[in-house]
Amino acid sequence: MSATSAVSLPDPERRALSRAGDRDARLSELVRDQYAFVWRILRRFGLSPTDADDGAQQVFLVVSRRLSDVDPGSERAFLFRTAMHVASKAHRTRRRRPEDAGDVCDQNEADAPSTDELVDQRRARELLDRVLDEMDVDLRAVIVLFEIEGLTMSEIADALDVPPGTVASRLRRARADLEARVLRHQAKTVAGGLRS
Repeated sequence: MSATSAVSLPDPERRALSRAGDRDARLSELVRDQYAFVWRILRRFGLSPTDADDGAQQVFLVVSRRLSDVDPGSERAFLFRTAMHVASKAHRTRRRRPEDAGDVCDQNEADAPSTDELVDQRRARELLDRVLDEMDVDLRAVIVLFEIEGLTMSEIADALDVPPGTVASRLRRARADLEARVLRHQAKTVAGGLRS
């Protein structure tokens, strides 16, 4: 449709076209600005990189259908809740289909870290994923959003729909829980190395 034919449309149709354009622009902006955030949330909630890619697409499909329900300024909260739901659904599906397709990682060799660095990073990521997976979902959500994603207490309170005081309390408990779990895992690793 040309610009001149849009001008000749009756007012209700012109407003509908304008709303559709605004909606598309808002959705495009959300995908561009928040895709990485959604992907990281899905990874921190136990999805593989490939599953996180698929999950992020599912999150934005939900957002595209429900965009009119999302208040401006609360998009991240909606995305977080949707990502948690998608991750939970993926875990249920995985329990029914336990096959593992494996992960493939393409990386530019010129920028690649050394093999030792890659092994250390992978072990640290695996430990973080394992420890986060063991944590209570409420504590995991707060620590991921605050420490990894860098959200403020008020943003987390909005995302989780809880009072800010609850966020602060959960964050203190989550930090203590995370530290204790990491120490236990490290102790097991050291004990296992001494026995070998």
